[in-house]
Amino acid sequence: MKKSQLAAQLYTLREFLQTPADVAKILPQVKGIGYDAIQVSGMGPIDEAELVKIADDNGLVICATHEPGKMICEETDKVIERLKKLNCRNTAFPYPYIAPFTGRAQVLELAEKLNTAALAMKKEGINLCYHNHALEFERFEGELVLETIYNNAPALQAEIDTFWVQAGGQDPAAWVSRFPNRQPLLHLKEFGIVKSERKMFAVGNGNLDWKAIIDAGTRCGVEYFIVEQDDCNGVDPLIELRNSYNYISENFFD
Repeated sequence: MKKSQLAAQLYTLREFLQTPADVAKILPQVKGIGYDAIQVSGMGPIDEAELVKIADDNGLVICATHEPGKMICEETDKVIERLKKLNCRNTAFPYPYIAPFTGRAQVLELAEKLNTAALAMKKEGINLCYHNHALEFERFEGELVLETIYNNAPALQAEIDTFWVQAGGQDPAAWVSRFPNRQPLLHLKEFGIVKSERKMFAVGNGNLDWKAIIDAGTRCGVEYFIVEQDDCNGVDPLIELRNSYNYISENFFD
């Protein structure tokens, strides 16, 4: 992995990014840790031009975003317009707005909508990816929801989330390996157990096999390896992003 491929998912810092002033204060600290790229998600309102300027001033590439799922499917043109303003060519469907799934027919309907949106974005040079949680590892008619989505939306790209694959009872490295040249984004999210409860940790402080995961991502052409930690267990999220960065830089940078 090259240093430039490691990104920070700003959803990790969402509580500290609710105003433009917050963004101007926090992004230099993200850069100071060592990250060269960011994924935009969970932030408060900010004009795209202002966000681009703050990122550019700090040497940060906006490598991807998460956009509302319903808007991706029903107002695709608005998402394309926003991505162009951000000079960004990757976005992801963050969570199924129709969840919980009630059967295979409903999953197929979503897959069709996602494929239509992905084709429209592809024409504009934008990749639409799918960000999984654990709910996509339910089976309908013998097939996992996530399999049904990818098998029936060929234009859709992958954004595998390692924590949620593990939480769904699957092997993260094996899932990454399924999508050669079809996953520009990969979420590096650590999985661990405390008192029989699943927890998120800084990368390297849990139970996932990171060598297998990152090797699989490299083989399959992942462009950005994105660190995300939804819950920092009371620790400063910037400290946790630094802990993840330090572990990855010491073990996986070329």
